[in-house]
Amino acid sequence: MENENNDVVLKGEKVTENIWLCPDGVYRWTYEFDMRRNPMILFTVLKVMAIAWSVVYLFTLAIDLFGGNIHSLGDFWNSSKLFVIMAGIVLVLSLVSYVILAALYGWKYQVLFEMTDTSVTHIQMPKQFKKTEAIGWLTMLAGVAAKKPYMVGLGLNVAAKNSSTSEFKNVETVKVRRKRNTIHVNQLLDKNQVYAEDADFDFVEKFITERCTKAKFK
Repeated sequence: MENENNDVVLKGEKVTENIWLCPDGVYRWTYEFDMRRNPMILFTVLKVMAIAWSVVYLFTLAIDLFGGNIHSLGDFWNSSKLFVIMAGIVLVLSLVSYVILAALYGWKYQVLFEMTDTSVTHIQMPKQFKKTEAIGWLTMLAGVAAKKPYMVGLGLNVAAKNSSTSEFKNVETVKVRRKRNTIHVNQLLDKNQVYAEDADFDFVEKFITERCTKAKFK
């Protein structure tokens, strides 16, 4: 479906500049950012690695403390130096891996979002498209929604390289980062990030916060 300017748009009702309410009752939009200017993915990777490192380090340190192996600062350093070295190695490897991944993606990270009254799904594109091509790909799937709504979600999840769904009823914390166009929607064992352009951000933020009734807002 094209408008008078020959831009590809989704079938359905346009609710904001880039968000469409499709025939199956699902809000859909695309988002793309420059991985050199927006480090949210890098921060997420580093945070996950830091948590894993901290758990192992503190567990090992607790064993040494209760085992009576630490009596001085020297003993503390001897127990910790290996983990300090490991932290440095992991940091370097994470940065190098991020640069390689970003380069492979053409320094662009592009995702699709599906949002309903009960959940929001973050879907990484299976390959990098221009924005109009990405919307066209989504339009093809959304077009099926009129007769077989379940086919859209199925098609997206099968075709997507990666996806993450947050059920609003299970969300524990919501962190709004307007300057980075990001809303963190976190469950106990699942961290999700929702991105929206400035013109769409208020709508997405209000929609999510009104439905995450059990969540703490930060």
